[in-house]
Amino acid sequence: MAGETDLKILLAQMAPELCRRDWGYAVAPRCPEGLTPFATVAEAEGLTLIAPMAALQGAGLVPQGPMARITLTVHSALEAVGLTAAVSGALAGAGISANMIAGFHHDHIFLPAADADRAMTILRGLGDA
Repeated sequence: MAGETDLKILLAQMAPELCRRDWGYAVAPRCPEGLTPFATVAEAEGLTLIAPMAALQGAGLVPQGPMARITLTVHSALEAVGLTAAVSGALAGAGISANMIAGFHHDHIFLPAADADRAMTILRGLGDA
């Protein structure tokens, strides 16, 4: 099934889902054995690992966090225009840091755990607009 590209439909159907788990970001030269990260980003400075805080700490890493993860459950197409801007703009307007990661099917937002409930309210409001 092809992903949605229409911004109005994406916002109306994004159905944000909060994962109530503490997530963290850490950097390492490579992924430690036994760690299964949610996402990785290879940069010149090292490999960024995004995983549960406890798993990162258990692997001997010093993560930044805790972060919450909100998944936009609508199947957004990689070609969709404006979803990231609308979501991050609304959160920025409320003073909430948003780190967006796009998967093939869904977009994921990592943000300070303390802001998770407020972010969910803002995102639900975007869907109602």
